[in-house]
Amino acid sequence: MLQQNQPTRGQLNQRILSVMIFTFFCYLSVGLPLAVLPGFVHQQLGYSPFISGLIISLQYFATLISRPQSGKLADLFGPKKVVMLGMVLCGLSGLMTILAALFASYPLVSLSLLIFGRIFLGVGESFSSTGATLWGMNLVGSVHTARVISWNGVATYFAMAVGAPFGVMLNQWLGISGFAGLVLVMGISGFIFARSKADISITLTAPRLPFRQVLGLVTPYGLGLALGTLGFGVIATFITLYFSSRGWQGAALTLSLYSLGFVLSRFLFSNMITRFGGLMVSLGCLLTEAIGLFFLWHAESVFWADIGAFLTGAGFSLVFPALGVEAVRKVSEQSKGSALGTYSAFLDLALGLTGPVAGLLMNHTGIRTIYLAAAMMVCLGAVLVTYLLLSNHRRVTSTE
Repeated sequence: MLQQNQPTRGQLNQRILSVMIFTFFCYLSVGLPLAVLPGFVHQQLGYSPFISGLIISLQYFATLISRPQSGKLADLFGPKKVVMLGMVLCGLSGLMTILAALFASYPLVSLSLLIFGRIFLGVGESFSSTGATLWGMNLVGSVHTARVISWNGVATYFAMAVGAPFGVMLNQWLGISGFAGLVLVMGISGFIFARSKADISITLTAPRLPFRQVLGLVTPYGLGLALGTLGFGVIATFITLYFSSRGWQGAALTLSLYSLGFVLSRFLFSNMITRFGGLMVSLGCLLTEAIGLFFLWHAESVFWADIGAFLTGAGFSLVFPALGVEAVRKVSEQSKGSALGTYSAFLDLALGLTGPVAGLLMNHTGIRTIYLAAAMMVCLGAVLVTYLLLSNHRRVTSTE
């Protein structure tokens, strides 16, 4: 029987959902421009593919730089204030993008406005996502950390995966201002909703771990996340240019199939992390993702590209929560915000490097090779996770 004060499963889910909406708003704002802005910068403003990729990557570098600070501020002042600030910055990114579309006939002005918007979105992503995850952990307690991270991981990548094809459709219907206006509205709505909710902070008297120590504990899992994230990055950022180079139609459908694979994998295998552990689950996911990327690289028709995108989404679905659970377990309760921010920074590092590196590779060897390169990096991630599994096994064996 449940104890008198123990929340039911339904109550726990309701509490997590009440703050997961901020993660969803944040990453939908991230996903909407992904497949549209490279084409806008390259085809309408007239800049090179490298500049197109760099514009996308600016957001991730801004997030990367601000991640540790977001976790520290959430630990110190509570997640509510951090989420509110993050929502404001996400909304401002939408406003800057609308202005960039209005000044499209002045390429340098338009590009400058996009730069400001991407920086706002990057810092807003950092504050919103880290704050929302820590807020959820405070609401349900440390015993349910795995569930909070898992659900927020799903909200993160589901929002980005859905946002990419939805952004393409809004751009086709309304132009750049279509998806940018939605980003602005979500920022305003998220701020108002966060302001109306009660903040819950955990008061802890034990000292927080130094950042260097947190970084050392989280890095192996963050590297696995970074290598796995590359598959999503090359699909979301370059799939429209890839289809255009092959003379194919239907890039938005391919992005939707990626999303479908992501969602189905999450619903079908939702209990795998608890049953088999985060490392074992992430290993299977990375191998599946690599197979999907190999399919994309070798595709000779839209059909096989669609199969590859579906497998990539299915494989990547659980990488973030699976490795995230393992990373957060390595730190004490009072440093979980810093651990979350640091772990998530590896995601931003991967996405930040994807744009310019893939753009340079594309210029020299053709666009198809970026999918082969991503597949090889994901395989390297699988090797890293295998090493962590073996290390854990040896450690357990030595203590018996």
